[in-house]
Amino acid sequence: MSKNKPKNNAINKDKKKNGKRMKKQSIAQAAIAVFQSSPKETFNYKQICKHIGLESQVQKLLVVDILYDLAADDFITETDRGRYRLNTLGTLATGTFHRRSNGKNSFIPEDGGSPVFVAERNSGHAMHGDKVKVQLLAKRRGAEPEAEVVEILERVERTFVGKLQVTKGFAFLVTEDKTLANDIFIQKDKLKGGRNGDKAIVRILEWPENAKNPLGEVVDILGVAGQNTAEMHAILAEFGLPYKYPPSVEKAAERTPEVISPEDLAKREDFRETPTFTIDPKDAKDFDDALSARLLENGNWEVGVHIADVTHYVRPDTIIDREAQERATSVYLVDRTIPMLPERLSNLICSLRPNEEKLCFSTIFELDTNAEVKNYRIQRTVIRSDRRFTYEEAQQVIETRQGDFRKEILALDALAKKLRAKRFKNGAINFDRYEVKFEIDANGKPVSVYFKESADANKLIEEFMLLANKTVAEFAAQAGAEKNKRTFVYRIHDNPDPEKMENFAAFIRRFGYKMKTEGKKGEVSKGINYLLDSIQGKPEENLIETLAIRAMQKAQYSTDNIGHYGLAFDCYTHFTSPIRRYPDMMVHRLLERYLAGGRSVSRTKYTELCEHCSNKEALAANAERASIKYKQVEYMSERLGKVYDGVISGVTEWGLYVELNENKCEGLVPIRDLQDDYYEFDEKSYCLTGRRHKQQFRLGDPITIKVAQANLERKQLDFTLVEK
Repeated sequence: MSKNKPKNNAINKDKKKNGKRMKKQSIAQAAIAVFQSSPKETFNYKQICKHIGLESQVQKLLVVDILYDLAADDFITETDRGRYRLNTLGTLATGTFHRRSNGKNSFIPEDGGSPVFVAERNSGHAMHGDKVKVQLLAKRRGAEPEAEVVEILERVERTFVGKLQVTKGFAFLVTEDKTLANDIFIQKDKLKGGRNGDKAIVRILEWPENAKNPLGEVVDILGVAGQNTAEMHAILAEFGLPYKYPPSVEKAAERTPEVISPEDLAKREDFRETPTFTIDPKDAKDFDDALSARLLENGNWEVGVHIADVTHYVRPDTIIDREAQERATSVYLVDRTIPMLPERLSNLICSLRPNEEKLCFSTIFELDTNAEVKNYRIQRTVIRSDRRFTYEEAQQVIETRQGDFRKEILALDALAKKLRAKRFKNGAINFDRYEVKFEIDANGKPVSVYFKESADANKLIEEFMLLANKTVAEFAAQAGAEKNKRTFVYRIHDNPDPEKMENFAAFIRRFGYKMKTEGKKGEVSKGINYLLDSIQGKPEENLIETLAIRAMQKAQYSTDNIGHYGLAFDCYTHFTSPIRRYPDMMVHRLLERYLAGGRSVSRTKYTELCEHCSNKEALAANAERASIKYKQVEYMSERLGKVYDGVISGVTEWGLYVELNENKCEGLVPIRDLQDDYYEFDEKSYCLTGRRHKQQFRLGDPITIKVAQANLERKQLDFTLVEK
């Protein structure tokens, strides 16, 4: 018997509280009963001992042994280190099927258990996202558990984007979708006019039991593959995002009156004679925020943050509102904007264009010279913007101290700098990163890469938008006891995950940097700011900033206000961009209701809407990244064979990702091309290590590469190493 296992006579000497002797078999049966009585709860060995009534150390060690055996037999599942839950899969189970083009399909139990591998031969041709019933297969020793799909309970309608290969009698859609390895067979009468080489969207109709390929029909033809608009629309379609408006929504927008009635004007505070202007990117068409500035007799400044009153024109549950709610956000690709609202509304009626009377929802602040808010009010207003500034034009006024509205812009700039300094003092994180931008020609082809950095004019607008959003959230949060809190839409950002922060701190130590990963409120964020300042201009700057962002939680929308960690605000929302974000429209409507003394709305409804908007925001961000990746590959496709210096930006079991210093394009050095040794992947150390020569490739290492391939269909660059 193992020295680590207690002998039976030692166990028999211990007693339960009720005096009965408990042998290993009895303890095991009692432990099983605990798991079966609470199938959704997790337990560690101490909790099991407490439930059974075991007190001696010997018996507690025996429970550890029993839990290990039960887990090995798949009766229980280890959900976290030392914590177990009943494996409720049984023989049959219901859940969601996840299909992967690499054949690593899986089944996710609907009770939230661990994924189970499903081989392609056992998939029953289930599609990604289908609700299925599976049978667990007998577990082979040393192998992962497997399941077989026995019934498809609910089909998820799936569409795929790809390139048509058309022959005389039939066609195929060739797709790079990561959830489908097979081409889709299309009969001639289901082609919808598609021709060979067209980019198309195809819907799966069925996948017969003995057929190698699923059968589909063309939903829409996007254009010729490789043509810019076709490729940009394909990216949107891949993420399930719209690329055009339904005619019925466009017609409803055309019927929206542009004229402001005298009745509307009479209810609003009038800012038409107050100096007011917009500051936006040079290519912007939807101006949803403007600033007014007026010096008061007491030496303070009255600053108005005026936001387009979109909800005055878009009423709840209309066809335009339903479309906006479904879209949830405008999408910004490399060369185009896909607006949340039809262009008649977003670029004309609601847009705060110069020298036009516009309706707004405004926060008006009185600020002293130290940027302290002495008082504020939230009002429906009417404005007339005097000037449309680009960021570059406003920046020139700040730098030269000359130009239109010089006095107002310089005053706002000084106040913004003080507001910004206070934020950082309170623990806000200074993620002030540049954006990679492309100069695009008339055909959508990228001709050069440049980096857009945030200047004082950008920061001026940012600070006053933050102040308005924070103030509106604080107003909404002020109400009675906790149980009587008014339902509201907050923009929240949770504290960083401690484990991710520990891993990040361990990584930056390689570069000689240290950072606190725990402490009082604000201490960790101040440490992050110190780190970000320390890496400015260093080769590792972009890599460390990227990893710092990945260590953070994702910001999202919620009715549960937990504050915003990154901004160091206890209350925050999105109020300032209703032309391009649906949550801001929700906030406008709730604000109108609560300003009028209305009762709280249904929390359940708004919680669902917050989740929907957060999901759509993530999809839009993914589409934006995919469009950037496409343009990077297109740009580098004319630079095959060129040599560049870069930095290892990712390490995986299939190779090294390298970001080029000159233009920030990223590509892969496949592990198969590292032929001087057999390299093994160390996930904890972010490195590949050669088995014989022990050469290492680590995250953050400088590296020189040659551009080998540019695959536009996969949006993938392949590099090869260059020995220096």
